[in-house]
This record gives sequence, C-alpha cells and structure tokens, in this order.
Amino acid sequence: MSSELELAACTPYPLHPGGFNRKAKLPHGLTTAHVHAAMNDFVNFLGFINLQLHTQEIERLETMLMPANFSSIVGEFMSSSIPKHCQTIVKNQHHSGHPDMIPKGRFPNDAVLHADEGVEVKASRYLKRWQGHNPEDTWLMVFVFDSNRPVDAAKRIAPRPFKFVMVVGARLTKEDWLFAGRSETSRRTITASVTKSGYEKMMANWIYKAPDLTQTEVASLQTAPPPSGLE
Repeated sequence: MSSELELAACTPYPLHPGGFNRKAKLPHGLTTAHVHAAMNDFVNFLGFINLQLHTQEIERLETMLMPANFSSIVGEFMSSSIPKHCQTIVKNQHHSGHPDMIPKGRFPNDAVLHADEGVEVKASRYLKRWQGHNPEDTWLMVFVFDSNRPVDAAKRIAPRPFKFVMVVGARLTKEDWLFAGRSETSRRTITASVTKSGYEKMMANWIYKAPDLTQTEVASLQTAPPPSGLE
C-alpha cells in the first residue's frame, strides 16, 4: 500500500462548521458549540497520535485496534472532553456508572451507579441499529464516524482518514430499545438495539451532519452492525 496514502490517512478530515444544527435540543446546558469543540479535540488527538505512530512505522490507531475497542475510545474521549467545554455537566466518576455524563453537582462526588439524568455517549461506524447493553430510559448521543478497520489491508482497501459523519441524540425510553439477549450456549455480548421509534427521535434531533458525505460512505455506514457487540 502506498506510503503516501498511509501518511495522508493519518490526518482526520476536518469538521465542517456549517454542518452543525443550531436548532438541536440538548440537555443540561449542552450546546452544539460544546459538542463541536470536543469533536475538534478528538480530531486533533487522533491526528497527533497517528502521525507519531507513522514515524515509527506503526499502523494507525483505527487499523491497530479491534473495531469495538476503537469505537469505545471515541466514545470515552467524547464523554471526557465535552465537560471541559460545558461547565454544567461532568463525566460520571463512578466506575461503570450510567450515564456517561451527569449534571454537575447533582450527585455526591459527581458519581452515580445509575441515574435517569445525564447523557449516555456511544460511538459507531453505523448509521442505524445502535447498540447498548440494556434497554433504558436515557438521553443517548451517538457519534457516527467512518474509518479504516484492521481487516482493510488484507482486503486491499485503501487507507483513508478518520471522519465524523453524523452526531444525533434524543431522550429514549425503554420502549425505544429491542433487547437481543442470547442463548445459553452463546458467548457474544448481551446487547439491546435502538428501534425504529428511537432512531426516528434521534435523527429528528440531529446535531451534526457532514455535508460532503458520499453515496459510497452512506452505503457502507448503513450496513447492519454485527450482533456480537458494539462497534
């Protein structure tokens, strides 16, 4: 694979300032400007890391890690970075607490095991059937992105830069989830998927859309996610 293409792929696509929806309704004092700033933080972070890896002839982060692990990094970064730009929300300090971000000062030590207040953050390579571990009443924000995967080199898929393509979010109820469960012999992760009703709520309240999204990217992103877990 061309080293020039690999080097170019180290720098993520920049965000489009005109792609943010100023009419999007966000909870707990959040604004699209806060989300925009946090997304820029990640773009700069990933570009820096990938360029450093390239100098050591190490593959980019998104092609090194398992897809679900990289998606987790994107989501964790956003839930850590958004509160740096919004003074009314904080990262949930409870280990494995839900949701990921909660109103500042609402809970002791800004930590809670489970609460209905706050924002749960997910990142996904897919435009539909977003997954979580349980059907819950929650305000869900999903960062949809496009990037290479570890299998791409073997499939001779050309290197391409990371790109945020969409951010959506809405208040969901348990009725907006479909619990998948698993058989007694299955080892896959137990998941719940956002249903059509939840999908429509979130798409109606879109926060960011990349205006230059190509038809090829749309087709790739609309592929159903694997049932084995989050990606």
